[in-house]
Amino acid sequence: MKCTDNSLERSYYTEREWARLQKKEAEEKNRLKKLAAVLAALVLLCGILTFLVYYFVFRSHDYDLFLLYDNMDRVYGFRGSLQTEGTDRSFADGLCVSSGNENAGLLPLSAYSAGLFDLNREEVLYAKDIFAKRSPASITKIMTALLTIEHGDLDEMVTVTSTVKNIEAGSSVCDIHEGDVLSLRQLLYGMMIVSGNDAAMMIAEHIGGSVDRFVSMMNEKARELGATGTHFTNPHGLTDPDHYTTLYDIYLIFQEAVKSDLFQDIINRKNYYAEYTRGDGSATAVTWESTNLYFTDQADSPDNVSVFGGKTGTTDDAGACLALMVKDRYGNPYLAVILHSESKESLYSEMNELLSLIEN
Repeated sequence: MKCTDNSLERSYYTEREWARLQKKEAEEKNRLKKLAAVLAALVLLCGILTFLVYYFVFRSHDYDLFLLYDNMDRVYGFRGSLQTEGTDRSFADGLCVSSGNENAGLLPLSAYSAGLFDLNREEVLYAKDIFAKRSPASITKIMTALLTIEHGDLDEMVTVTSTVKNIEAGSSVCDIHEGDVLSLRQLLYGMMIVSGNDAAMMIAEHIGGSVDRFVSMMNEKARELGATGTHFTNPHGLTDPDHYTTLYDIYLIFQEAVKSDLFQDIINRKNYYAEYTRGDGSATAVTWESTNLYFTDQADSPDNVSVFGGKTGTTDDAGACLALMVKDRYGNPYLAVILHSESKESLYSEMNELLSLIEN
């Protein structure tokens, strides 16, 4: 009869010793099982802790906060707040909101419409008939410049076409002619600094493919910005009964434009030097001077305000108009707009009265 290894091993021990060994072996197995259970529990606990850290520390950043804060709070206000996913921002977020006449009694201005807007605090400091429809004259060119910056390659060369002639005789021009070759950048600076209506026509044709198509783009952009009281029929602002805007709409368009560093550079220029080629192939050069009297030393701003730049406009129908970006002594920006003053003298005099409302 064959003996198993277990029976041989047992033969060396008494019954009592064998029972003791078996008990010890069983205890060891139980100890190992408990150790394995403890290790498994630790692994599970580590997994749970890892998940909690991920979920509450890292994943929590993926969720929006639903706490409401004061819109003017420097930390949690509009510029620093988190927006709720899937929730549209109010149109008024980041904008100055007006009833149409704020503090109008403080200044008895003769201009048809006037407004002063604090961009940092998003406050209307002064408003007189800012929702009334007015002819904007060359203030129109702010929109033309905005679309040029958004859609144009400023280094592209543009050959002047016969479209350049389709403007009112005697209006302000850059004095460019059919066949001349300029860069889009030169046309843009010329249009804004010397208020060239001829440059505006060439920009419109180049960007839009046609002037009419560009005007459609202007009206589309106006609607996008909420400028619902605006309708354009041309890129320069010469008088047309269907070409109108409101002072508040000019504010909406202007505040959008000044977000561009290029636009700020343009309106801050007192002049612009351009070299280009005439239609006969000869080289020519010109320096276009600003139409802004603050830049030509024909008008002085109040002591507590520096004029950064802007756009002028004048026609018989629109009167004398001016849209400015100014800064206080601490560098805080404001937009000031006056439409339809009876003369340039009264325009700049009343603009200084308006700017005097900016606190020292």
